[in-house]
Parts: sequence; structure tokens; C-alpha cells
Amino acid sequence: MAEYNTMRSTAGLGARTAQIDAGLRAHMNKVYGLMSVAMLITGAAAWAIAGLAVTADPAGSAMQIGQGEYLTQFGALLYTSPLKWVVMFLPLVMVFALSAMINRLSAPAAQLFFYVYAVAMGLSLSSIFLVFTGASIATTFLVTAIAFASLSLYGYTTKKDLSGMGTFLIMGLVGILIASLVNLFMESSALQFAISVIGVLVFAGLTAYDTQNIKTSYIQHAQYGDQEWLAKSAIMGALNLYLDFINLFMFLLQFLGNRE
Repeated sequence: MAEYNTMRSTAGLGARTAQIDAGLRAHMNKVYGLMSVAMLITGAAAWAIAGLAVTADPAGSAMQIGQGEYLTQFGALLYTSPLKWVVMFLPLVMVFALSAMINRLSAPAAQLFFYVYAVAMGLSLSSIFLVFTGASIATTFLVTAIAFASLSLYGYTTKKDLSGMGTFLIMGLVGILIASLVNLFMESSALQFAISVIGVLVFAGLTAYDTQNIKTSYIQHAQYGDQEWLAKSAIMGALNLYLDFINLFMFLLQFLGNRE
């Protein structure tokens, strides 16, 4: 009888483990799906806005920015007027707002906010099409995608606990943010190079760390069956990985991008 109970307990545990594994795969697929949609929205918004900001026709343009390239009135408003500061810092404000409001928002509302945020990020990133060649942007995106996939796969499969990295990575992130704000006014190429090097290392680490954290959080909470929490967790996980990808791409672009 004891042996039968042990076998039944083992079978129940195995079934529960299989159920959690299946749920985890579905959860991670949702995280990557949300992130991918946000990336597509950001890319499309950046490309479309850059197309409206630049023209080859000098008639009615605001200023010349390159050989045969001119800023439209819209482009001048976006990139040379005080509005540029709103464009630059709007994504930062929105990401803090989403993090603060996530518990009060429904899952559909949080997802919509995430996609609106992706549009704002596209608006902020649209200027890269004025600075770098399209070929180098595409090449850097491909390199970033390969690096991101490798790092995220490592974070998902490794048995090593990466939680100890979190404090150091967050400290590095804060340092990068402060240094970047200072360099807006200093405009030091040496400082920008240092920021880019550290930025690549920090966001490479965060990609693996965040992936493992998403996996661990799901396993810890899956037993409670709180679908609303799991849905919001997927959105926040997608947001974290999205930010890791975007920042890794931007820092790599400083090294791999060919300027117009």
C-alpha cells in the first residue's frame, strides 16, 4: 500500500512538473511574441517618421543636412526645436509610468500601453536614419539579434544562478544613465566611447539575467494559477527584454554604424 501511494505521488508530481513545463513554454512564447510585436512597431514608426522628416527636395525644406538631403519643416520641429527634448525623454517617462501603474492596469490596458510606448520609442530612435546608413543599421540589427538570441538562450538554459549579477548590472545601468545625461552637455567622444563599451557589457548581462528572472518568476507563481498576474508578468518580461535589445542595438551601432 505504501509503495502504491509512493507511485501515485510520484506520478502526480511528474504530471504537475510536465504541466508547469508546458505552461512555461507558453509563457516564454508569449513574452517573446509581445517583444517581437513591439520591435516591429518601433522599427516601422522610426522608419516612417524619418521618412517624413527628410526629403530630397530643397523646395520648402527647413535646412540641408547632407548631400541631397534636407530636413522638412516637420523634421526641423522634431530634431532641432525644444520639442527634441520631449522626444528624447518621453520613452523614459513612459517606462517608469508603466512600471508604477502595472498593478492598477488590466492586462489588456498594460499591453496597449506597451505598444504605445513602442511607438514613442520609434519616434525617439527615428533620428538614427539621419545619422547612419541604412545598410549599417540593418547589419547592426542582425548582429544584435544573433547576440540577443544567444544570450537569452543562455539565460534560459543555464543552471547557474544569475541573481547575484542583478545588483551590479543595475548599478552599471544607473551609471550609464547618469553618464549619458552628463555627456549630453559635455559632448565628449571619449566618454561616449566608454559609455558604449560599458553599455554593451551591461545589456548583454541583463539579457541573460532578465531571461532567467522571467523563467524563475513563472515557476514560483505558476502554482497559484493567477492568470491576470501571469499576463502582466509576460508584458513586463517582454518590456525588459525589449529594452535590453534596443539598448544593446544602440550601443553596438556606435561601433558598427557607418555615418552618413
